[in-house]
This record gives sequence, structure tokens and C-alpha cells, in this order.
Amino acid sequence: MVTVEILTIGNEILLGLTEDTNSSYLCRVVRGMGGRVRHIAVVRDEVHAIAGDLKQSLDRGTDLVFTCGGLGPTDDDLTLSGVAMATARSLENSSIALGLVERRYREFAAQGYVSSGEMSEARLKMASLPQGALVVENPVGVAPAVVLDVDGSSIVSLPGVPAELKAIVEGPLQGLLTKVFGRGCYREREISVASGDESELAPALRRVAQLHRDVYIKSRASRFGPDVRFRIMISASAASEDEADRMIENAATDLTRWLGEAGIH
Repeated sequence: MVTVEILTIGNEILLGLTEDTNSSYLCRVVRGMGGRVRHIAVVRDEVHAIAGDLKQSLDRGTDLVFTCGGLGPTDDDLTLSGVAMATARSLENSSIALGLVERRYREFAAQGYVSSGEMSEARLKMASLPQGALVVENPVGVAPAVVLDVDGSSIVSLPGVPAELKAIVEGPLQGLLTKVFGRGCYREREISVASGDESELAPALRRVAQLHRDVYIKSRASRFGPDVRFRIMISASAASEDEADRMIENAATDLTRWLGEAGIH
């Protein structure tokens, strides 16, 4: 079984200002693809701390290490410096990463999201990668993901913004994940339900689970109250993106219909 460790980087998480949803998401991805997460750590934005925890993961012979966060343009984005230190490599300018960063800023400038598409020293920082690293395009944001193979282990450095991380994992990173896990891809969907009583949902959830046995479905309990909306997570892994999407769509359609019959929308 493929062993996985997750290293989340960011003072904001340790200060309680931001919730670490990325680790939970990656655990679901790994589980869905047949792997096992055996360790999760949260580390400050300090290069020696990042390098130290990452080296421990590598020394344990971990097959795949995810790092989350710290890939941006500011001075406290130090993940790749930590990766370079942990693996005794230098940081080098990547022409591929530079091209991706330049293109994204030109696109954002044209859309009015940033004032200029010109490259600055801060923006150039996102194209400085550990020697020998591969670049994975970010379909949503700017900073690309970075993959580095070290003595039988793979380090995958992902942006900390959840939407960017998820877009990379479910998009351009699928080829690597399939190679590592030997399986297909993972998909998930969250449905918001107008009900404050989880027991009302149970019959429909049971019917979906019985009919769609290869789909994982779980309601997210909250509190009681007239304004409460339950969240229901549906996830699946399959040999292809289309198959996983189809499995989730079929389960979601049945769930919506059966909840509707019970007067729940």
C-alpha cells in the first residue's frame, strides 16, 4: 500500500486563523485511490522547520509527501526553499514555470484582476524551483505545483488556496497520482440540504449507499435549528475521470429524487 504524509505550511493555521481543509481533502483523495495517510503535520513559515519535517518524512521512506502552501510571491512563502534544503539541492530558475507564471499574469491583467501583467521580483520568485523538479500547471491561480522525486519518494508541493489545490489534484496531477497509486482518479461533490434533522436524511442516504456501493456518501452533522442546512459529501474513485463523474452524478440524482419525495430540498 502506498504510504502518504502531508505537510501543511502556514503560521495562519497554527494561529487558528485558517482551517486546514486541504489535509482533509487529500486524505479523502488518498483513501479513494487505495493509499494510506500515516502522518499529518502543520509547520510554521520557517525554512528550517519545513526542511526538518520534510526530511523526517523522507527518512521514514514515505512513498508520497504532499506539502500544502508556501508557493506564493511573498517573503514568507518558503516551501520550495525548505524542499531544496531537505534534499540538498539548489534553487534554479525554471523556464517552464516562468512561462506559466507570465501567461497567468497576462491573462489576469487582461481580465482586470491585477493592475499589470509585467513580471516583478516577487512574481519571478514563483519560478525558482529545486534542481530537477517538474512543474505542474495551476489551472486556477498562478503558482504552479512542483514535483520532485528523491530516492524512491515523491514530493508534491501544492498551493495552499483550497480551490487551486483541488483543481491541480483533480486535473493535471492525475497522471502522476495514477502512476503512484496504480489506480484511476478521485472525485467528490458536496450537496447542501434544507433540513435541520439528520434522522430525516437517513432513509435516503441508506438507499443511495445500498444502490451505489462503490460510492462513499456521508452527511456532515452540525447543530439543530430551523436555519440549519446539512452538507452531504458524495465521493468516488474509478479508472477514469468520466467514470468517477458518472458514478457521482448517478448517486446525486437518486439522492436528490429520494430527498424530494420526502419533502427535503
